[in-house]
Amino acid sequence: MRRTAASYGYLALLACGVVVLNALNRQYSFTHPDRITDVLFLASAAAALNVPQVRIDQGRLSLSGIATGAAALLLNPLDATLVGVASSASFARRGPFPLLGNAVSSATIACTGSLVASAFRVGPTLAIGPRLLVLAACISVNLVLVLVAFRIRIGESMRVVMRRNFTSSFYLAFGYFSLASLLISYVLDGSPLGYLLATIVCVLALALTDTIAGRRVRRVLESELSDADRHLFHSRAVEGVVHNLRNHMATAVGYLKEIDPRRLDPVDRESIETATAAANDAVTVLRTLSQGATPRVSYAVEPVDLNELITRALGMARPRARAKEVQLALRESPDEVKVRADPLLLREVITNLVNNAIDAVPLNGHVELKAGRRGSGWPYFSVADDGPGVSDEHRYHLFEPHFTTKEGGTGLGLFMSYGIVREHQGQLVYEGSRRGAVFTVALPPFTG
Repeated sequence: MRRTAASYGYLALLACGVVVLNALNRQYSFTHPDRITDVLFLASAAAALNVPQVRIDQGRLSLSGIATGAAALLLNPLDATLVGVASSASFARRGPFPLLGNAVSSATIACTGSLVASAFRVGPTLAIGPRLLVLAACISVNLVLVLVAFRIRIGESMRVVMRRNFTSSFYLAFGYFSLASLLISYVLDGSPLGYLLATIVCVLALALTDTIAGRRVRRVLESELSDADRHLFHSRAVEGVVHNLRNHMATAVGYLKEIDPRRLDPVDRESIETATAAANDAVTVLRTLSQGATPRVSYAVEPVDLNELITRALGMARPRARAKEVQLALRESPDEVKVRADPLLLREVITNLVNNAIDAVPLNGHVELKAGRRGSGWPYFSVADDGPGVSDEHRYHLFEPHFTTKEGGTGLGLFMSYGIVREHQGQLVYEGSRRGAVFTVALPPFTG
């Protein structure tokens, strides 16, 4: 509750700042009126460009920055603020906080950029140098707003926020926005041709974003299919070998039991007892390996709440984390995240993922458990760390049995976890990068 209140307080503070800035510069806005068609075009473009979003690493890419950047270059502070507010129109269905957060943040960025532009504007247009400075100011304000918002909303340190969110894709997106904003600021001259060219720039941006989204979805699907194929292959291979070995061992154990050790001399009796114990151990190991290759799911009658599972898993992981001084964070979902599952097996999956994350991070590292719902409606939980991540070479072997990069590891944790999630008709995917690993488990929702 404190974080929610602090988040709304932060937005209120930003909104008051924007109002004060516009009040102090109202004379400039009144003496430098803008074409109403430009304001309406950029406001509509900002709202439309905010609809499509693409996941990049640990955030989402929205194109509204193109329109707000162009507004900062072309409009007075008041009109630029209105364009920033209009960009949040598509967020109305997502709830009050996303709506207010997007509106206030975009308005702050556009207003600040417009004020910088007004300081350099001596004629009807800006030179290329001042335009680049205005866009740099917009980017700087945006980065600061993101840093502070994540710090307040999630509670992570500034260093962790920068490491996990300010990726190469993040910076590339800002360069992409700046170029498109610059183009629109040159072609939007009030003529029909200018509006047509500006529209073409926006459409091309949408097309490029759709291409990026399509490639990402294909890459994820291809990796999931590859993981599923390899896991199925290894599971079937393990099951076949285990089945044959268990039959042979059962035969050996049966014959060993028929031998009466009392009729043997002490040396032979000790040998037979040792062989019998070894054979029984082998049968136990094979039985365990068989269960690991194809786990038997016993669904609970009642729905299983993922919030409760990750909370309990976090508590169980604290002693292991304290040994490395690892910071554990928990983000429960405000939405209902109940699934049909075997709670015992699902806890085993969470424990495997959390332990792997703790082992992967350095001293004073960070591990976060999070639950939520995907756009498809499927509940999910994820385990993220700020360790070295998984290289492309190792990524291909993640869910294979006995593959491990840990010293002393068995390489069976992820293999068994993948099988358990598969038996639940769910998905276990790796979504991390070299800045850290993120394993996500999505499961079908409980339907009663």
